[in-house]
This record gives sequence, structure tokens and C-alpha cells, in this order.
Amino acid sequence: MDFERRKAKTLASLAAPWSDKSPKGSIDAPIASLLSVINLHPSFFTTSSCSGRISVLRQPCERPNYDSKEENKILTKKSKKKAGGGGWVYVTHDPADPEALVNLLFEHSRHSGENETVGEEGGILVFRFEPLIVAVDCKDVASAQELVSTAISCGFRESVANEKMEANRQRTDGFLHVLQEKVIPAFSRKVTCSQIVRPSIIVGKNSLNIEAKRGDMCSEKPLPEKKFQSHNSYNNAFSSEHKEMPGIEGMSLSGVTVTIVGEPIEKLLLWGHSASPLVCNGRKEVVVYGGFGGIGQHARRNYTLLLDIQSGMLKQIDATESPSARVGHTITCLEDNVYLIGGRSGPNQIFNDVWVLKVSENRWTLINCGGSAFHPRHRHATAAVGSNVYVFGGLNNEAIYACLTVLNTESFEWSNVEGHGELPCARHSHSLVAYGPLLLMFGGFDGQKALSDFYSFDTRTYLWKRRRPVGEFLLQDLYHYKWFSVPTNCIGKGFLIRSSTCVIDDELIILGGGASCYAFGTKFNYPMKISLNLLNAVREIFSSEQNEHAVPYLMEEDENSRVSRGRLQAHFPDSESVFPANVSTTTREQKPDVMHLSLQIKRNFAKLVKDILKKFGWLDINKRVYQSLDGLHICLPVLREFCDLYHNQCIVSNVKSSDLYKEKMEEVSVNKISFPQALEILSSCNASLVVSDVNCDKKHPSTPKKVMREMICSLLREKGLPMDMLDQLPVRWERLGDIVVLPVTCFRDPRWDSITGELWPVVAKSLGALRLARQGRILPTGTRNSTLEILVGDDSWVTHEENGIIYSFDATKCMFSAGNLSEKVRMANLDCRNEVVVDLFAGIGYFVLPFLVKAKAKLVYACEWNQHAVRALKQNVNANSVADRCIILEGDNRVMAPRAIADRVCLGLLPSSECSWRTAVKALRLQGGVLHIHGNVKDSKEKAWLESTVESIVNIAKLEGLIWDVSVQHVERVKSYGPRIRHLVADIKCRAV
Repeated sequence: MDFERRKAKTLASLAAPWSDKSPKGSIDAPIASLLSVINLHPSFFTTSSCSGRISVLRQPCERPNYDSKEENKILTKKSKKKAGGGGWVYVTHDPADPEALVNLLFEHSRHSGENETVGEEGGILVFRFEPLIVAVDCKDVASAQELVSTAISCGFRESVANEKMEANRQRTDGFLHVLQEKVIPAFSRKVTCSQIVRPSIIVGKNSLNIEAKRGDMCSEKPLPEKKFQSHNSYNNAFSSEHKEMPGIEGMSLSGVTVTIVGEPIEKLLLWGHSASPLVCNGRKEVVVYGGFGGIGQHARRNYTLLLDIQSGMLKQIDATESPSARVGHTITCLEDNVYLIGGRSGPNQIFNDVWVLKVSENRWTLINCGGSAFHPRHRHATAAVGSNVYVFGGLNNEAIYACLTVLNTESFEWSNVEGHGELPCARHSHSLVAYGPLLLMFGGFDGQKALSDFYSFDTRTYLWKRRRPVGEFLLQDLYHYKWFSVPTNCIGKGFLIRSSTCVIDDELIILGGGASCYAFGTKFNYPMKISLNLLNAVREIFSSEQNEHAVPYLMEEDENSRVSRGRLQAHFPDSESVFPANVSTTTREQKPDVMHLSLQIKRNFAKLVKDILKKFGWLDINKRVYQSLDGLHICLPVLREFCDLYHNQCIVSNVKSSDLYKEKMEEVSVNKISFPQALEILSSCNASLVVSDVNCDKKHPSTPKKVMREMICSLLREKGLPMDMLDQLPVRWERLGDIVVLPVTCFRDPRWDSITGELWPVVAKSLGALRLARQGRILPTGTRNSTLEILVGDDSWVTHEENGIIYSFDATKCMFSAGNLSEKVRMANLDCRNEVVVDLFAGIGYFVLPFLVKAKAKLVYACEWNQHAVRALKQNVNANSVADRCIILEGDNRVMAPRAIADRVCLGLLPSSECSWRTAVKALRLQGGVLHIHGNVKDSKEKAWLESTVESIVNIAKLEGLIWDVSVQHVERVKSYGPRIRHLVADIKCRAV
């Protein structure tokens, strides 16, 4: 039967004078109006419903086995219920009267003085509160999705949606109201039930397009009725607690759904993904990676998409070695490179890895970052300033981060940023954007509540400031730090939860987003874009209302910035690093030292401006030219006399853009430019004076090695020591976390001991180290203790990250070899998902952690007898979230190691692990497995060592009653350990014959 016939038959039965099949026999009065409105819509009709009820059901006790057949007959006759199902004691579709219910339940016992309740049958009484249930037959899938979206926006879900009858009634009334607005606008809007909280609605042509703020209708207190706005808007001010937000009457931002061609649009139906604008080399695209959803059965994805916003062309990048599928990560574009950081693929798989996509080469690369420890996290936020990617906050199981960490994309080193000022609290799921040298952060969740605070962070001064704007949200004027609302005509039906947004030119692009709505299914948001042209008018309206003494600042004009030219340009009145361009220098409280000033100019004007500054003697030739943090500008050092001239020119000049000179710029001859013309050209190019925070001296040393040599040379002269001692300076060093470790061979002359108080701070400063240490010989004991000596700093506990794995340990008690990185990476690249691994020399987790974190071993037994290493190992498996798959056995592995359980055994002891070969054979399964045997071997004896190793394993197996075929599967030459001595790893394959 088609839809129209089914609907006609159902509506006819509703209008019939006889009772329906429900126990009550008719529809519930509280929702009669709601059902009528739904049935008036051409795409819907209701098939069953309940307005929500409070009931008490009596269920009989388990029937006793009576001996008397007569008694059984009497009981059956008396019950008159199928299968002894009991019956209703009390039912109401209205709020219940507690006193009346108590009287009904206990009236009999009060009169008789007995404990029986409600009749003589006894049994169990069940109190029930049941929410609204409406079954609706929909004409097609699109109509069903519209109705479901409307119901969800009004607060409904599958079950247990209501904690109180009042909340249920408010939702129902709100649902009725928005349906009335769409289906029968002339219908009376008076509802006789409870007071209505009316959501803002946006009415489209062929859809319900209804948006309500979820949660406001669930308030335990009755909410006052609000005046419904006459203009279409997405209004966030539902609660009476919210102040009135300034808005723009009669204006709205226009938005449209992006028409997708190329790849199926279903690939963009995601949530928890990340998107970033790719604007370089003439490209204006959006890069999308990861997320949950996609074609077919929804799952976490690991594909990379490129979306051209203008044409709607969607392409998938077939990159090699793509990162694992994940959600909650971030991607950040810097020119042609896309940086992916963190995320999670499951509750126990939270990442701290860094991947880089070279878009021009379609190639993903996993980066082994150094520097400070960067802990696994997801739902963090990132933003790029210059060549640095800043990361704030994030979530790791129960831990929420409050740290700001920066990744230098040139050195690939992490650094912890120690900010000062008004520090933000820990949070996740927040927003972070870069504007010039500033980071702007909004909102998030701190584990207890959603946040609405707004912070700025100056990447030059490390100063945090909490901005206290006026009003509420949606958009902020960064000039006055004032929030204001701008209506839209497109967000009404969108599910923007966990979406990703970015700005290209004058358009805001919103990709993905959605939620799993229990029985209502999964809802995804289609890609859309919103034109931001209106913001220019909004900016002018609000600027006219502000303090007349507010001082605008000339900031760099970034054509790739999130707010483009002429569109609500953001300025920072509190910044101490940018001079006011239209105010005389005499109005400033303190005139900065111009020796620290530079003229910041766009790259394409840099050569002309530099030549002009040279001609008139304004360029400081003793300082060097440098690049700004955003990478888009060049900073030219200028002299004192230039400052007042330029400020005076800015006062009298009304030229605010370079349009006047752009067309003629190539024709300008520097030799023919007059003094006034020079100043006018500089002003027209939007050049701005900025305070330089970098060392601009041309002659400062360029490498740490040169810095160290010059500083120590001065120290030796001061102390009257010979210059030949400079030959003992280190030529190389390594970093363990924030500790710089010098080799044992440096500074060995006893004469250095007389100046150690001045020497070590100088060395640490030249190398940019917070802590300094010198390596000692690894003691040739069974526990292989470290003898590293801390030279600067008090604490020897260090956290080091390598290949995306965190290692923490006491550097003076435990050894750590950076030279074994290639072998650790090799072990990490194995597929051990269904394997049990035994590491007989676990240490702090050198190979245990790669097996667990990267190779995904099912279980690892870690044997270690150095108590300091065991302490570190326990901390490391927890820090990397793999403790549930690691069993630590403290003691001699020859006693503690498990037997006949391992698929592979690691023997990472140098110079030889032969003392535990028999233990390793016993640990392998009876069917065999793989032994990774480490050893230091002379180049000339490599072949003999391999043959001897195989022979030894065969003989040990025979002694254990095992007949194995033993062979060399692979030989890894890890590093040179000494003259003509190599650190080798032999992969020995053992297979039962």
C-alpha cells in the first residue's frame, strides 16, 4: 500500500466514533494538537502515540504450586490476565498528585490496620515514568531526516530523555510550536499546557529547517516565555540568565550548500576530522584528514581529501604511508606542507605523533621529533605562527592539559612555552587561531563545564591575557573586543557538532559534523559555505558606537589570514609591539628605543622599500634584515631619525592601501624619488613599525658551536688560561629531553676544574640548554648503570621523546643510547598484533615500548633487574597508555622469564647476551619463533659469529628436547661501536621440524 492510501486509512480511523485498540481507547489529550499538526503535513502521519504517563503497575508474585485443583481454578478465574501479567493500579497523563497516589496505595491498610496494600491479591508494585512516544510514518527518507532533526533540536532522543514531567511537557510544547510555524502559520500559537520556550527558527522553502538550542528546554525550572524574534536568526540567547546580545536587525549572512563533484560527497560526511585551508602557489583548497563516518559502515577514516571551494571538486590524495585512522587530531597547513598532530583511534590508542604531508608529492612522512616531551592527546587545538606550530590543551583519558607547546617545523623539536600573565585553565575541544603574532583562544571544556572565556597569547612576549569583551557570542570585533551576533539563513538544520571550519578569502567553510542519535540514527552535516561580505558593514556599525579615543593600529595585512582584507580587520590595542600609526609620538607615555625598531613590509614590496631606505640613509646597516613570524613579511631595521618622519607622514596621509601605487610600482625609479614621494610610497605600502624581539646584530655567531667557542675564549682570556684548551671543546653532543649531554671526552684537562663555576653556565647558555650534563662510561656491571654527571641543574629525571614514544628516567642511574634509534624504529615497524613478546633486558623500555606502542604486540613480558630502570619502566608504560599489555618481571631473567609462551624474544644486551640464550630458547613456544640477538662483533668475524650463534641455538634447543630448524632471517648493522667493531642484531628464525 502506498503512502497516500496508508495515511488516508489511518486518519479515517482516528476520526471514527469507536475506540482504537489502545488500552485507553483514544489519543492522549495533551498531545492532540501536536498529532493534528503532524498529520496536516503532506509527508507525515502518526500511527501510534503516548503523551507520556505516570503509572503504577501491579505484577503478581510467582504463583505457588497449589495441591488443590480447586484452589488453582479459583486463582485462574480471579486473575483474568494472560500469563498472570498483573494490572494497572494508577495511570495518569497529567502531573500526578502525590497525596492522592499515597491514599490510593495505602488506604486499605490504614482502615484495616494490616500491612496489605491495594486489594487482597498482593504482588509487586512498579512505579513508571514513561516519556513521549510518537510513531510517525514518513513519505521518504529526506522527510524523515527533517522530522528527526527537528525533534532532536527540541531535546528528544530515544529514551530516558526526561528527568521530570515538566521537562517532557516543555519539549512537547516546543516541538508543537516549531511545527506550527512551518505547517500551519495561521494556527493559534496558544498552547494550554505548560509555558513554551520558543526556539529561533529559520524557515526554508521545502524543509522544516528548525534549530533549537538543545538543553535549554530541559531546564528543571520552568523557563519564561521569550519574545519571538521577527527576523530569521540563529539566536543563542534562550535563557533568561543571558544578557541581550547586540545584533544587526534586517541583515543576515548568506550561506549555501557546497555542490560536490569528483569523489562521492559521502566521504565528507564525517565528524571528529580536521580541516585546514591550503592557500599557496595559486591554490585555494581545503585539506581534510581522518574523522568518523564515510561511505558504507561508519568507521574512523585515514584518507586525505582536497576540496576546491570554488568548483566543488573533491579529490582523494593517494599518499603512501598514511597515518592511522583517527579522530580528535589537528592538521595545520604551512605553505605546501600539512602537519598532523595527535588524535586517537580508540580509548587506549591516543597519539602524540607528528606526520607531514608534502601535498605536491602526495607523500606522508612520520617525523621523529626531539626536544621536550609531547604527551599523547586528542581534542587539542593548533595554530601556526611563522614556522612554528603551537599546541594548547587536549585530552588523554582523564588527564586534561593546560600547557602550551610549540613545534619548530624547521628543526622538528618540541618546546614547552612558559607563559606569564593571566594563564588559562586546562581544557579540550576549544578553538585556537593565529592572527599575526598573536594566538586567540576561545571556549572548550574543562572536565566540569563548558567554557566561554577568551584569551590572547603574544608569541613574542609569551604574555597571556584574558580578554573581557562586552556581550555574548557569535562573532568578535577584535578592535574593541566586543561580541556581537549576526544572523544566518543556513545553519538552522545543520548538525555542527564536531565539525571543522576554516576561512578562505571572504567565505567561511563548514565541513562535516554530526552525532549518533540513538534510535534516530546517525546524522551528518553536509558541507556549506557562508559569505562574510556583511562583516565589513557590521564592523563600521560597531566602530561608530565605540570610544572615540580608541587608537587603531597598523597591523600587517595578511591575504591568507582568517579574516581577509576589508573584512572586520582585527587590531590589538593592547599590543606593546606595534606603534599607533595615526598618533604623534608625543602622545605615547614612553617612546621606545628605536634601536629595536624595524619597518615591516610585505615581501613583494621589500626590495623597493629597502632601496628607498638605503638612498635616504634610514636603513640601519649594522643590523640584519629578518623575516617576520608569520613568514609573509620582511622586517627592515631603521634608524632613529626615520621614526618621527614616518609617524608624521602617517598622520597627514589618508592613504590606507597600496592600490594607488600597485600598478606603477614596477615603473618606480629609486634614483628619481623625492623625499616626500619616498614617505608617501612607504605609507601607501601599509608598512608598519614593529618592535624587534630578535638579535638583529649582523655579526652575532650563527651556530651554537661558534657561540660556545667565542664565549669560552673570552672566559679563558679573563682567567689567564692558554687558548690551546679550546681544542677540548665538544664538536658534538646529544639531547635527552631538556638536558644537553656532552661527550665524556670533552673538558678533560684538570685546568678546567678551576673555572667550572663560570664554565658550565656559559656552555649551557651557548647551547640553549636548561640543564647540562656530561656522559660517563657505562659501568660494565650486570645492571649497566649510567655514570652521567649533571653540570647545570639539580634534577636528573628527564623525559625524552623518540619516534613518538615517551621515555622518562633518571639520567644518572639509567643508560640511554640515541644510537639505537634505527633498531627501535625497526622493531616498531613489525606487525606484532597477535604476538606475545619477551624482552629479557627491558631497561627503561627501549624495545618494550616500540613493541607495545607501535608494533601493537598483544602482550609483552619485560624482564629487568636494575631497580632504577624498573621504576622508569613502570612510569613509561603508563605514560604511553600501554600498561594493560605489559607484565613487568623484576629480577634475574634466568629465574623470572616465562616459558614456552613467546612468539619472539628480544636480547638487547651488549657486548653480548649469550648468558641468556638458553633462557630465550625456553621462552619461545614449542613451535618456535624469532630471537633478536644483539652483540658487538668485529667486522672480520661477522660471518663466524652468525654461524656460531646458529649452532649454539640448535644445541640449546636439543638440550631442551626441541628439534628445530634454525636459520638467520636478517642481520641488522645498527652502528659502529668502536674501531672495526659493529653493533649487530641477528634475527634468528626457529621452526619446529
